[in-house]
Amino acid sequence: MISILQTASRWLGTYTSPFIIAVAVITFFFPHIFDWVRGTTQTVILGIIMLTMGLTLTTRDFRILAQRPLDVLVGAAAQFIIMPGVAYLLVNVWHLDPALALGILLVGCCPGGVSSNIMSFLCHGDVAFSVGMTCASTILAPVMTPLLMQITAGEIIEIDTIGMFTNILIVTIIPVGIGCLLNYLYSSRKSFPTIQSLMPGISVTSLACIVGGVISTVHDDLVARGMTLFLWTFAVVLCHNTLGYILGWTAGTLARFNVAKRRTISIEVGMQNAGLATVLAATFFAAQPLAVLPCAISCAWHSISGTILAGIFLRHDRQKAQDGK
Repeated sequence: MISILQTASRWLGTYTSPFIIAVAVITFFFPHIFDWVRGTTQTVILGIIMLTMGLTLTTRDFRILAQRPLDVLVGAAAQFIIMPGVAYLLVNVWHLDPALALGILLVGCCPGGVSSNIMSFLCHGDVAFSVGMTCASTILAPVMTPLLMQITAGEIIEIDTIGMFTNILIVTIIPVGIGCLLNYLYSSRKSFPTIQSLMPGISVTSLACIVGGVISTVHDDLVARGMTLFLWTFAVVLCHNTLGYILGWTAGTLARFNVAKRRTISIEVGMQNAGLATVLAATFFAAQPLAVLPCAISCAWHSISGTILAGIFLRHDRQKAQDGK
């Protein structure tokens, strides 16, 4: 039974994007499948995702914050300057509806995504730097996300900064901390690597549930307003994500990072924790249900685009190797 679950976990880790897209499409045609993913349930599911992240982190990963402070500082600054700034620019240039604007801004103000570490590994980036950036942005998120939302979205809607701080603390820092503690206490046990091998599958399945819940929530609005709403929102998400990759690479170039670190900072900046954005949108902007739509699209698209970008980097390496022969 365990071997079957491990195989399923590896498959889900490999085919994250098509699996999430499939869940989104199925939910669109059968919207009541994920009606149960609401409120507290949605928050608990995100907590599970963050717990799986914590279970893969070790004390060595956190030492990076002290051993490479300049790298992490540049990465964190790029994360919390570029993505909120680009989101604010797009919202005002495209004159988005308030609800959609809130969603894009929220995605921009959230920390880096968990799967960015995998993408960094796939494209021969600096994995240690990637983990350090993810840790730093996640730790800073309870303060930075509410603060940045107040700055960028305060004129659209009143931001409950204290409530958002508390919510992020509960659904990110505490689960990650518990996971790290369990890893520290039980990592020497023979059964622990088996448990860790199941984490990718649990994380992907949980993220799919969150996306399914969002699709069921906005289903009626999507049907009423047609494909135009989806394509318009996707176009903004695409621009936001792509500019994040480009400007992240630019920040690494200005900091005189090597190629591996530039690849990592590009992916870390461009890929956001859209699952967290989805939960925050549903919790704090319930009066604007369409705010979750950009977050849900980002959940799926960031995984797809990250895989594409990693593939482009690898293709460049192969071409360079062939030219050198």
